[in-house]
Amino acid sequence: MKKILAFLIFSCLISCTNDSYDILILNGQVYDGTGSEARLTDIGIIGDRIVKIGSLKHAKAAKTFDAKGKAVSPGFIDMHTHLEPILEMPEAESLVRQGATLALGGPDGGSPWPFEKFLDTLENLGTGPNVAYLVGHNTIRREVMGNEDRQPSEEEMDLMKTYVEEAMAAGAFGISTGLKYLPGTFAKRDEIVTLSQMATKSGGIYTSHLREEGLGLLDAVKEAILISKEADIPVVLTHHKAMGVKMWGASNQTLALVDSARNKGLDIMMDQYPYTASHTGISVLIPSWALEGTEFEQRVSDPILKDSIKAAIIFNILNDRGGEDLRRIQFSRVAWRKELEGKTLHDWAILEGFEPTVENGAELVIQAQLNGGTGTIYHAIDAEDVKKIMQHPMTMIGSDGRLSQPGLGHPHPRAYGTFPRVLGYYVRELGVLELSTAIYKMTGLPAKRLGITDRGILKEGAFADITIFDPATIRDQATFTDPHQYPVGIDAVIINGELAVEHGEFKNIRAGKVLRKGK
Repeated sequence: MKKILAFLIFSCLISCTNDSYDILILNGQVYDGTGSEARLTDIGIIGDRIVKIGSLKHAKAAKTFDAKGKAVSPGFIDMHTHLEPILEMPEAESLVRQGATLALGGPDGGSPWPFEKFLDTLENLGTGPNVAYLVGHNTIRREVMGNEDRQPSEEEMDLMKTYVEEAMAAGAFGISTGLKYLPGTFAKRDEIVTLSQMATKSGGIYTSHLREEGLGLLDAVKEAILISKEADIPVVLTHHKAMGVKMWGASNQTLALVDSARNKGLDIMMDQYPYTASHTGISVLIPSWALEGTEFEQRVSDPILKDSIKAAIIFNILNDRGGEDLRRIQFSRVAWRKELEGKTLHDWAILEGFEPTVENGAELVIQAQLNGGTGTIYHAIDAEDVKKIMQHPMTMIGSDGRLSQPGLGHPHPRAYGTFPRVLGYYVRELGVLELSTAIYKMTGLPAKRLGITDRGILKEGAFADITIFDPATIRDQATFTDPHQYPVGIDAVIINGELAVEHGEFKNIRAGKVLRKGK
């Protein structure tokens, strides 16, 4: 019924236009989001829809853009976004200024809860971009079992299944896991499969922060592939990468695993951010058993347990996310000592008068966790792995960025620059991708993954989510030392037919919609 109604509305718009539009985009190099090369044409918009693609040089409009020399693309779809601050930053300027018109939240096993109540609240508040959500396994497990390292009882399992089912009925696009984080790290594969099957029933997807991205990466990829097979669910290996110097080059093997699984009929895809550094908490360096429950302070007060914890941290600094060097561990958010933001673990050791050894670094990691933790950037990804993963045909782009605004913390630059960085650095400067392919990875491909047919593509009848940019000048400006910088080269961002960015100026509107799967 909804599709019939949309068709009738679209038909009426076509018949009633009389060559008069709300917005005209003329003379643009139009990339339709399918991976096809651009064609020189015009676009006419009425309300929230594209109603005409073709020659419109004699048409009239309330607002006209001459896009000569510019690329006209579907608005970018961010397949992995940390939307947690959206109630405080509903306009999501750091995301929209990148050209993103749709963001998928709830990644890494963490999502809002209660799920439907949150979506209702967000709908009433209004958002800058369109938003969609996954339901998080970690969130549900914590709600039912806390942070306990054990398997669920039959009653607890039934309750978790009910929660996933309720979230899917409320419009979740699938389920996410964060198997590196508490409490997801304590879950066995059969638990994940059982809960994922609840998402399968509603046509959902499964996205996973893998159990390991360093030394255990290959086994973790194999586990995700098995989950896809056993739960009969499409899988996204989210922010796919190979962490730690000892794993550099492992993308050759992980991509071969993806290809092998796909050749066997499994639906495996990836998303990726275009940087050689990750971002998560300092606790990722600490063994999971030490963080179970609320007893970390007691454990590090026990000399024997502390020795084991410290040894594991040293191992992770040398072999995993630490990248063998305290200089590779950089603080982004330190609520309890703001002057450390932007500095490294090496810097902190010097400030404390310590020799910057791995052993002293491990002591500071323990101290940081006792103080409430930190947001942390880990410079431990190989540039060649980034390129190889990006070139794989099943890789989409996702920022993994947290909504940010100038003056708050020292975020990873991906929060401001992901999509322009792909287009400026990886397409124009390095030639890693063709422009049409890069746009497809940001638009049509993620739309297909989400099962959305009227966004991520430029066609008559689709929603008017459009980004206009200059391929010759678009680039990110945010850096690891100065992250609070918006990109350049984006002329306009149109969200549901409304101008969110006009001639490079952010309009501070809330034109986005809360998208609910199946609704």
